[in-house]
Amino acid sequence: MASLRSATTPAPRLTRNKGIVGQNQMSTWWRRLLKRFHPEGIPWPGTILYNAVSATAIFRRHYELVAEDVARDGAAERILDIGTGPGRLLLALRQPFPHAALVGVDISPSMVAQATRNIEQHGQTTGMEVRAASAGGLPFAAGTFDRVISTGSLHHWEAPLAGLAEAHRVLRDGGYALIYDLVRHMPEPVVREVRARFGGIRLALLWLHSFEEPFLNREEMQALGAHTKLR
Repeated sequence: MASLRSATTPAPRLTRNKGIVGQNQMSTWWRRLLKRFHPEGIPWPGTILYNAVSATAIFRRHYELVAEDVARDGAAERILDIGTGPGRLLLALRQPFPHAALVGVDISPSMVAQATRNIEQHGQTTGMEVRAASAGGLPFAAGTFDRVISTGSLHHWEAPLAGLAEAHRVLRDGGYALIYDLVRHMPEPVVREVRARFGGIRLALLWLHSFEEPFLNREEMQALGAHTKLR
């Protein structure tokens, strides 16, 4: 996971509005092949490894930057994190949003259990919860959240447009959806910054990661956002 704001590419900063959801025809043959080997959720024992990796400096910095970016849009009462994984973004969001209800969902029951343990270990059980749910089937009423966030999860979704439609549905009028993910081709300024901050070895691992995960490219991310009701 890229730790720099410029290394994660959100679909356009999205407010709730009207539009038409189209069909996703942007997947390349390589991405379709990779998705055959990547489940939408991480099962046990993969959750143990991912939990350990998510606690490293490069991941922690990533979560801090995302939390700062979300806070730029002002106060929020209820925030949803889709594909929350080990729940570390929820923990990072607590500082800029000390009184908000923070909710995470993940399709993997094992990951939900791990996130719940992390939240309890940090003493953050009040106003913070994690549920088992897919991006395309959120168990919330329409207009529930001020912010809907997803980071590093979009490329795993079985049906990205259905997931973004659900994000739109659960947003309140005037709310924001901020969808972050790595892209296949990292911009050169980001390459230089990652190398300077975290070293060449981590940069090489990140580069290799882009080949074994079904990431979209920048143009596909932008086109995906254009085919949703989010504007």
